[in-house]
Amino acid sequence: MNKKIGITEVVLRDGNQSLLSTRLKLDDILPIASKLDDVGYTSIESWGGAIFDSCVRYLDEDPWERLRELKKAMPKTNQQMLLRGQNLVGYKHYSDEIVSKFIEKSAINGIDIFRIFDALNDLRNIKHSVEEVKKYDKHAQGTIAYTISPVHTLDTWIDLAKEIEDLQCDSLCIKDMSGILSPEFAYELISKLKKELSIPIHLHTHATTGMSNLTNMKAIEAGVDNIDTSISSMSMGYGHSATETMIYLLEEKKINVDINLKDLLKISEYFKVVREKYKEFEGSMKGVDLQMLVNQVPGGMLSNLETQLKNLGKEDLLEEVVSEIYEVRKDVGFVPLVTPASQIIGAQALSNIVNKRYETLSIEIIDLILGYYGKLPGDINTDLLEKALEQKTNIKERPADFLTEKFEDYKVNLKQYCEKLKIDDLSSIEENILTFILIPYGSEKIFKMMSS
Repeated sequence: MNKKIGITEVVLRDGNQSLLSTRLKLDDILPIASKLDDVGYTSIESWGGAIFDSCVRYLDEDPWERLRELKKAMPKTNQQMLLRGQNLVGYKHYSDEIVSKFIEKSAINGIDIFRIFDALNDLRNIKHSVEEVKKYDKHAQGTIAYTISPVHTLDTWIDLAKEIEDLQCDSLCIKDMSGILSPEFAYELISKLKKELSIPIHLHTHATTGMSNLTNMKAIEAGVDNIDTSISSMSMGYGHSATETMIYLLEEKKINVDINLKDLLKISEYFKVVREKYKEFEGSMKGVDLQMLVNQVPGGMLSNLETQLKNLGKEDLLEEVVSEIYEVRKDVGFVPLVTPASQIIGAQALSNIVNKRYETLSIEIIDLILGYYGKLPGDINTDLLEKALEQKTNIKERPADFLTEKFEDYKVNLKQYCEKLKIDDLSSIEENILTFILIPYGSEKIFKMMSS
């Protein structure tokens, strides 16, 4: 096989999100950025996902400045982000106007590749994002949020992939956030997709269940075009296959990657030292977790759930909550466990363990059940549906069609917010307005820092 395989390095986003609860600061990235830029990666995933939220709530960083600094430090390499379609990088749907403005500013500030997905695989929730990305001549990567359930079959994924290609996406990503894509099924799926699609296929899988190296290699045998990896000192566990391991295996098979293994040694050593600084945020899992093949809880969700339970002094409940997550997921139609659905289901599972089962329903899970996040893949538990319908009506239309919020209205709101905080007016900068829209209850500290 002489075909070149692309490598996307994820240590700056999903690598640290999965292992360190997204706590990696910009100051610990910039010293190694030039070396990352010299490697020859297809792209570096450096933004999106939980990064935006974490910057504002925990890291005391302006997420937009972080993006600009990363782009400036790595000008030769495509910067990639994970975008939750109509959710952007928040936890609810936003109007088309807000989505358009966010994508415009992301493209201007440095994002080259937008990996766009919807937690429910409802393509009505990514169509507008894809169209907006292409307006700026950026790469729109449509994404399958992979899961296993009685309602998800090989034909499900093939049909979904064809629909993604029909949206005029530049490539397709299979996003296996739980590490549950088996090597054999990966081979079967990708072999068939290569016959059905004309766009490149990327694979994103996690090491949680111990299958990622084999899955990546079988995907490569089947013809996949690009794989995601994380530098070795920030790999495996809840994270991803090690970049160096995969390159070594590819070289053994005489597959071209155009990356010198020796160039990665200093990068790995650097992150080994940096990781020590963040050990308080690491999850407790050692080795692999085969229960993921049953409960299918993704790595990023697990490490964040452990941190939350630790903060509540309830870390002993982790096993019960993980088991309950599966039950809640089944009751709401087997949604893939990916943001924001994973957070909604995780919170409900915790509530079910601490309180009487379904005694309290969050606003978010009511909206999920009733179609306000999109179409659920399977049937909903009848009793749960009836309880949700006591609160509001269900919808079958595209959720964003009900949203009419205007960007300019938030500009006025931010100006008033700054007056209330007795700080300089920050509303003249559109990126600040977007931060205010996306993280309205966590932005006080960051805005005070920006005005001082």
